[in-house]
Amino acid sequence: MAAERHSPAPAEVRAGTFEGFPRGVRYVPVPSPVLGELLAQIDDLAELKCVLRVIWLLQRKRGAPRVVTLTEVLADRTLAAALSPDGAPDPGAVRAALARAVRRGVLATAEDDMGRRLFALNSEQDRAALARLAGDGAPPPRSSEPMEWEAATARPNIFAIYEDNVGMITPMIAEELERAEADYPEEWIEDAVREAVSLNRRSWRYIARILERWKHEGRDDGEPGTRTAKTSRYY
Repeated sequence: MAAERHSPAPAEVRAGTFEGFPRGVRYVPVPSPVLGELLAQIDDLAELKCVLRVIWLLQRKRGAPRVVTLTEVLADRTLAAALSPDGAPDPGAVRAALARAVRRGVLATAEDDMGRRLFALNSEQDRAALARLAGDGAPPPRSSEPMEWEAATARPNIFAIYEDNVGMITPMIAEELERAEADYPEEWIEDAVREAVSLNRRSWRYIARILERWKHEGRDDGEPGTRTAKTSRYY
């Protein structure tokens, strides 16, 4: 008796695995050496992830030259998640991966006269563009769409609180938050965000003014709501 033939069972997708590319998925051009000789040379996974993500960031730029700032790379949540087991940002890991990519010659970098660290692909055209930007301080091209967080991984408290209570974090807001984190205690920033929300003033400008006032005039030790009368004049 002939053995029964069974059709192969459909492949199962395990929990936590990628479920496949959707119809109409977007493609990003990648220089062929990245998938050839460089793929064989790069022996550090963090460096490879960083290179691929920087290429993606560069492809979102409009016009020429295509460069990204260090602030944009550090503010990218997808890269943060890729380089950190818990998804929390690790600027040191990102900087180290960028440095390896520069040493290998995949990326080129320069600092403009405004102190911004810029990155581009290490091509003759992009090296020349970096030199021009470093010489005249011209602003790098804007992304074709606002840089918004693309994953649900965690950020430090101040970033999570801002996203939850105020709105989307763009590279500009991320830079402002990083500066504030260096200038003020974390609890000040958290309280300022909450107070702004309680007054329905959901903007970084308003939050920054609260922080500036506390810095110059002092703040009390009560709950954020007790300072409403003192800060309600800021818009």
